[in-house]
Amino acid sequence: MSHSVYRCLMSVDRIQVLRAAAALLSRKATATMDEVARAAGIGRATLHRHFAGRDALVRALEDLGLQEMQAALDRAGIDTGPADAAVRRLVAETEAVAPLLSFLVTENQLFEGEEQNEGWARLDARVSALFRRGQEQGVFRIDLSPAWLCEALYGLVGAGAWAVQDGRVAAKDFSYMIAELLLGGARRSVEK
Repeated sequence: MSHSVYRCLMSVDRIQVLRAAAALLSRKATATMDEVARAAGIGRATLHRHFAGRDALVRALEDLGLQEMQAALDRAGIDTGPADAAVRRLVAETEAVAPLLSFLVTENQLFEGEEQNEGWARLDARVSALFRRGQEQGVFRIDLSPAWLCEALYGLVGAGAWAVQDGRVAAKDFSYMIAELLLGGARRSVEK
């Protein structure tokens, strides 16, 4: 590798490139690698030195999304306090990564048949455990499985991200809308 190529690779911040790609792809899932390179402010050749193609880019975005979602779970402190309050904190913490997660959920449909990334399984287990804890606390309905409540959360976060991006919903309402709808359906009603 020549010194100038090495210097070019070192001067491009991979995380910045991934964030630019995520911002573009979450708005335009069909964007080309040329469009991704332009959005990142680099040449297509430089992009290809970092990511051999779209699949490699999506896999790197998946890793970034998983890391950010794990961090959101940690920041939300989902293992402490009442489960419904933990869900509210989690929704608030997912707001920043919601567009990327929305894109990844859609994009992952293209990889059917391939082994699921273990990171998704870890996320699902943590979020499902939160809903299970809420059921055990008597807060959440027991006729809805924790796995279904987990999927409902992801679906609402993704839909909320799209609604905000399209300007149909104010960004300031993201957390409130999702938490209220999810918790409104998940809460166990008190029979009189």
